[in-house]
Amino acid sequence: MRLTDAAVNEPAEAVSALMENVARADVLMALRGLIDGDIEAGWPIVERYLIPAGMALLFLLVAYLFAGMISRICSRPIRRKVDETLGRFIGKIIFYSIFALAAIGVLGQFGVSVASFAALLAAAGFAIGLAFQGTLSNFASGVLLMVFRPFKVGDYIKAAGVAGKVYEIDMFTTVLDTSDNRRIIVPHNSITASTIENVSYNTCRRIEVSVDVDYAASLDQTREVLTAVAESMREFLVDDEGRGYKVTLVNLGDSAVQWVIRFWVAASDYSQVREGLTAAVKNHLDDAGLSIPYPQMEVHLTKADTNSN
Repeated sequence: MRLTDAAVNEPAEAVSALMENVARADVLMALRGLIDGDIEAGWPIVERYLIPAGMALLFLLVAYLFAGMISRICSRPIRRKVDETLGRFIGKIIFYSIFALAAIGVLGQFGVSVASFAALLAAAGFAIGLAFQGTLSNFASGVLLMVFRPFKVGDYIKAAGVAGKVYEIDMFTTVLDTSDNRRIIVPHNSITASTIENVSYNTCRRIEVSVDVDYAASLDQTREVLTAVAESMREFLVDDEGRGYKVTLVNLGDSAVQWVIRFWVAASDYSQVREGLTAAVKNHLDDAGLSIPYPQMEVHLTKADTNSN
């Protein structure tokens, strides 16, 4: 007499169902024992669920502290010897990587398959990637900024239509503080997609002050006066590597002779010296009796000949 597969499987299924019912009954009895204050009766619940959960939380806490410690140890020499911004960025990557591995390990202890969890993460990552394309773009742009480092914390930059001093470069955004004490948070992809001007990159800058002088003034006298202006600010002058200053006649305009003073200064003195140089131009021209003309137009009216034969 041959037994069918169904007949063979029926006893096994019945035994499995019976064991599940027994386990469920044991859990209910243990839970009732805990509620009634019977520690011995409720010990299976404590041993099977509460102790592992407590150990998992303790492990995550230790992993959190350990990740922070390793992050600081690894980022500190980079921040001191290489770059502050790069050190912070690498520190955050190390911290989140260690904590993520610890979380996956805890899930494995609770019976979650790491392989299936990885597949779930891959599927979730694909869905999240589609939903957060802009965020991932900001992260990728942040990596580019860390690799090529067009600016660092403390630099004054102009990018994405805004300008300010770099306060922090995060994983997704760059934080700027403006000269009037406003804080601007700029996404990284907006910065990498635009022209970046790092005003603080070089140690010295050139000031250009345009000066319009009346046509009645002598060219030699005007050059002498403007040279005296530049000499009066010599204490701020950077004259190495052929920089210095230069007074140049640039154009004969409609109503004035146009000159320009080019003056090299330390980048930190730029605003102060530019204002001082402009004020010195006005004072020296006044002392020399030279005027700065207003734009004007001469109109000549010709009377038509009305005599007729």
